[in-house]
Amino acid sequence: MSTTSPGYEKDLFILPFDHRSSFEAGLLDISGRKATPDEVEKLSAYKRVIYDGFLAALDGGIQADTAAILVDQAYGAGLLADAKRRGITTCVSVEKSGQPEFDFEYGDDFGRGIRDAAPTFAKTLVRYNTDGDSAMNQRQQKRLKLLSDYCHSNGFKFMFELLVPATDAQLESVAQDRHRYDLTVRPDLVCRAIEALQQAGIEPDVWKLEGMDDRTAANNVVAQVHAGGRERVGIIVLGRGENEQRVEEWLTIGAQTPGFIGFAVGRTVFWKPLMDYKDESISREEAISRISGTYTKLHNLFVDARVAA
Repeated sequence: MSTTSPGYEKDLFILPFDHRSSFEAGLLDISGRKATPDEVEKLSAYKRVIYDGFLAALDGGIQADTAAILVDQAYGAGLLADAKRRGITTCVSVEKSGQPEFDFEYGDDFGRGIRDAAPTFAKTLVRYNTDGDSAMNQRQQKRLKLLSDYCHSNGFKFMFELLVPATDAQLESVAQDRHRYDLTVRPDLVCRAIEALQQAGIEPDVWKLEGMDDRTAANNVVAQVHAGGRERVGIIVLGRGENEQRVEEWLTIGAQTPGFIGFAVGRTVFWKPLMDYKDESISREEAISRISGTYTKLHNLFVDARVAA
């Protein structure tokens, strides 16, 4: 570990909309090419709808010091700047979008991109399975160590979004049932992945993790995240695009497990209203209202579940 203990101990309720390749394909049917300047403007405008939904939730009573946005620089640079002016916690993605192997959006000059955005958190999404491609895991570890060290040396918090995709053998072990994989296989793999990354000197301040389906699994994850004197490190639950009921179950378990400090739920909150707005079946104002309402509902669910526990 670094001499400065990593961590983030405030609550953290993030509305993430740093999606790029899925935004391009889903909203404008862009695939295999760069967006034109006109398409960039349109995609940025869609992200503004999400951001306005977030601001509406703050106006409705969500505490600004625990709320945050996660957005990319490609389509959300202006929103990052506006949020910073308002004193809102900001998170910016640094990984290339839609890639199976983690690499930097700005290559070796990744630090410039972080400095330009000047966010609270630099966030990266990584797919890492200890039983997967060992050579790829090693390559990812080297890049992630660079990012971890850079953040801690330059005053930025580091957020690590960990996905653990099943290997073919792991899926075969549960008869191709991905829900069984989530329940019986993934929890241990998450702990193993975190341990391997910690041993490689990679030190997030916050882990952004797929939800756990029972308290035992959630407690085990907390124990691994906090191992070796890392008690200040926080954990937030990601939504993974799941339906609202599944996300609510994950958030309830997280809220009732000490060590979890919040969530980052994006597509579950904004995708349906955004598509309805695109198709002109609802107004921009209605899309904003629905995004704000779902984000607020999940926030209140988490807070209430913690109090109830």
